Amino acid sequence: MKRSRTTLLALIFFIVTIWESNSSLANSETFTQCLTSKSDPKHPISSAVIFSGNSSYSSVLEAYIRNLRFNTSTTPKPFLIIAATHESHVQAAVTCGRRHHLQMKIRSGGHDYDGLSYVTYSGKPFFVLDMFNLRSVNVDLASKTAWVRSGAILGEVYYYIWEKSKTLAYPAGICPTVGVGGHISGGGYGNIMRKYGLTVDNTIDARMVDVNGNILDRKMMGEDLYWAINGGGGGSFGVVLAYKINLVEVPENVTVFRVSRTLEQNATEIVHQWQQVASVLPDELFIRVVIDVVNGTLSSQKTVRASFVGMFLGDATTLLSILNRRLPELGLVRSDCTETSWIQSVLFWTNIRVGTPETVLLQRNQTVNYLKRKSDYVREPISRTGLESIWKKMIELEIPTMAFNPYGGMMGRVPSTATRSHTEQGTSGRFSTVRTGEKIG
Repeated sequence: MKRSRTTLLALIFFIVTIWESNSSLANSETFTQCLTSKSDPKHPISSAVIFSGNSSYSSVLEAYIRNLRFNTSTTPKPFLIIAATHESHVQAAVTCGRRHHLQMKIRSGGHDYDGLSYVTYSGKPFFVLDMFNLRSVNVDLASKTAWVRSGAILGEVYYYIWEKSKTLAYPAGICPTVGVGGHISGGGYGNIMRKYGLTVDNTIDARMVDVNGNILDRKMMGEDLYWAINGGGGGSFGVVLAYKINLVEVPENVTVFRVSRTLEQNATEIVHQWQQVASVLPDELFIRVVIDVVNGTLSSQKTVRASFVGMFLGDATTLLSILNRRLPELGLVRSDCTETSWIQSVLFWTNIRVGTPETVLLQRNQTVNYLKRKSDYVREPISRTGLESIWKKMIELEIPTMAFNPYGGMMGRVPSTATRSHTEQGTSGRFSTVRTGEKIG
């Protein structure tokens, strides 16, 4: 199995640098002529091709740039964008990009904070294959599955599942503007992963365009390639058109809460105790900790604030009973808790007021900023001294935010070889740091 995967990677790792060994074309056709000839004439590709000189070029390119670090006058730009509206456009892009030795970047329309889907520094001409128009979500209640196209965002997935059922969900990220293509290909994690595992653990099929422009499903591509596109990273092994996902059961009402404690309110001790229990709490309970720097009791002083944001797949009474026994230091009380529907909990997690119409999840607008994000895994609890050192550095820098996400539950039961995204047994969680500001390098 391992040997076959190694061979597979060597043979099909083509998208990042799409090329052929033969450096001369057999004919003099242009790239755009190739696109036309290789796409379905019933769905002309000409309307999907946007050259850098077109009036709509900048607005289309910038529509899904979330990090201003990669939208400067010196940032390399694609010579054209293919905003695909039909699967044949994707096939043509792959086939013609390969034939003409052009680098292709694939963008599904989500976050991509490092610009990997629309920037290259190779110095060679490149184009962007934009998937945002291919965004349909088709839910099948009988089988509790759905086919989701790569250009959809998570908010659309959640909304269209909710339209069909109030007790089905999909284990994926908490940000509704995350793109499906990048999320699943990167593994995907969210606030019910302790109950149901990673996003890729709940993906059961895919349709993909391979290096030869053929459309393959799971059976046709084989298990090695299917394993690779589920958590192995996007833009590498082919262009995934759609994923088939498993839907999971959630109660009609869940309980959410958000409570904050500063250093003066014993935040260090609470975070330290949280580390001991967060990964061994009932699978239905997920508590994230977000650390940031805020003003202290004196306006001239800064302090660290720890915000405990949680969701329990059950009622508030049961939740309080669990936390009063397992994490009494938090001091959670009934007034901190909100019982609401699953779909409204999605709004809560993205800081949208509970009660807002669910159609807000279909919106794709998002605040852009200069930012840098890094993530890593935690295998051992950080000591109190270690936490205090982190707080000191955060106060010194002022800008950073840090988020801790617990594992355990199903995350500890899935073998590390099940998908490319799973870590070794014993990982208690992951943390991410975010820095914002124009001077971020």
